Formats: sequence, C-alpha cells, structure tokens
Amino acid sequence: MVSLNQLGIVTGFFVVFLATYFIGGGTTAGLSDAELAARNSYNTEQGWRVMFWSELIPALAFLVLLFLIPHSPRWLALKGRTAQALSVLKRLGADDAAAEAELAEINRSLTDDAKKKSLDPKVLAGLGGLVMIGVMLSVFQQVTGINAILYYGAEIFSNALGYGPEDALKQQLWLGAVNFAFTFIAIFTVDRWGRRPLLLTGLAGMFLGLMLLGWTVFSQQLGLWSLAGVLVFIASFALSMGPVVWVLISEIFPNRARSLAMAIAVGAQWLFNAIVSNTFPVVNRSALNAESFNGALPYFIFAAFCIVAWLFVAKFVPETKGRSLEEIEAAL
Repeated sequence: MVSLNQLGIVTGFFVVFLATYFIGGGTTAGLSDAELAARNSYNTEQGWRVMFWSELIPALAFLVLLFLIPHSPRWLALKGRTAQALSVLKRLGADDAAAEAELAEINRSLTDDAKKKSLDPKVLAGLGGLVMIGVMLSVFQQVTGINAILYYGAEIFSNALGYGPEDALKQQLWLGAVNFAFTFIAIFTVDRWGRRPLLLTGLAGMFLGLMLLGWTVFSQQLGLWSLAGVLVFIASFALSMGPVVWVLISEIFPNRARSLAMAIAVGAQWLFNAIVSNTFPVVNRSALNAESFNGALPYFIFAAFCIVAWLFVAKFVPETKGRSLEEIEAAL
C-alpha cells in the first residue's frame, strides 16, 4: 500500500511528460527546418509558460481530493477515537474480525508506549539508529541522481546525448514510461522478494546504468547506448530506491515516534532533492566537467553514491518483509 505513493509520483511524472510533449507541439515528423525553428521559438518564449499554467489543474484536483482522505487508524487510536479507527480499518479493506484484531494490536502497542514515562539509554540508542537508517535511505534516494535526470531530462538529451530541441521532450517519454512500468514490478515483488534484495539489486543496476551513460558521454560515443544507460538507471531506481525506501521508512519506526521520525526522514529527502537539483546544473556546466570529463562528471558522481548506498543497505538496513508494524517494532 505504501508503494502506491511512489506509483502516484511516477504516474504524475509520466502525465507531465505527456502534457509537455503535446503542449510543445507533439511529433516533429515531416516538419521543415523553418517549422522546427518556429516551434522551438514558441516553446522557449511561450510554451513553457503554458506548461506551468497547466499545473493548476492537478493542483486544484489535489486540494479537493484531500477532503476525502481518511485519518490514520493509529492516529485516531492515539487520540482515543476508537470507533473511527475501526471504521477506517474496515474502509481500507479489512473484514470485521481482522479490523478488530488490528485495532487491538494498535491499542496494545500504544498502551505499552504510554507506560514508558521516560526512555532509557538503550531505547534512545536504538531509536537513534533507526532514524539514522531512515534519513540515510532518504538521502541516498536523492544523491544517486534520480531527480536530476528526471528534472533535467530534456537538457540532458539535448546537450549530453546530442538530441535536438525538437526531440528532447519526446525522449523524456521513455523516462516516464520505464519509470512507470518498473514501479509496478516493485509493487508486486516487494512482499515476495523482500526489501533488501530489491534495494541491493536496484542499486547495482543503477550503478551499471550510470556508468554506461557516463562512459558514452566521456568517450563521446553518444547514441543508443547512452539512452540504454539512462533507461537501465531509471528502471533500476523504479524497482528499488523509489518505492522501497518509502515502504521501509513507514515500517521501521515505533508507533510512538513514527510521525516525527518519518517527518525527519522525509524532510532530509526533500532537502537533498533541493541540493541535488540545484547543484546538478552547476556541476554539469563547470569547466572541470567540460575539460576533464567531456560532460560525464555528474553521472560518475551519482554512480559513486550508488556504491556507498549499496554498502550501507548491505550492512545496516533490516529486512521487514511479512511482518506487521507491531512485530517490526518488537523485533527492532
């Protein structure tokens, strides 16, 4: 269920890529050089404004749909609104017996937490370690480069991969489609294969994709292999660091601290999203990148972070497959 959050994100990306492609004029097949130049001029002067204004439609829809979202059963139970918590559990798909059993488990967990008037050093140390895992997973999700490539896909295709401006928006559709498709694979395998195997496999694939992309850019052998490197990276991310990180940070924290701990982890995620998305253009256009790496430096940096993330997951990240939140809390 948590991985559906990532599905919503990648669906949004794919819809955006489709929208910008068609706002930008759609297919360029059969257009003359003059017509291509006119379309590019329109997009750089006016088309990008239409793309931004089109965001009002999903923003308003989101505002309206927010009023239909139920409260978390755990939050309702914490506030003593037991009947509403039970109703939400049933609404989320549990039958009467399963909903009552789940609510009893939630209440037991909350009661145990309430009895702990203070936290002993061991509990603090354990919680600190879990928060560190959640924060580092969020950081690695960003510093391995996914949003730099998604945000600047058109620029990457135009500049690094040699596609003209008339093709850049079309090539982004490949990114969105692959991201969308492989997120479904993750959703259907995260409870079958487990969290750690997906993360380790995905990070290895991300590293290989980035190295392939980086090498083709460095050697200036741009073309099909460059596109393949980008798509392998995107597919591997969608299979692992995209949905699985969200699943893990929703599972590993105890009930009493879940909301605060997740807020810290997600805050770190968006902080490093901002850092990566703002530093990528600087590094990409730097003299060092142009003179010594032929434009490949950002991809080699992202690949290095994939190695660090793989080692971190292998050593520190627990497997939570097949356990309820309360079972995970007891085990960790």
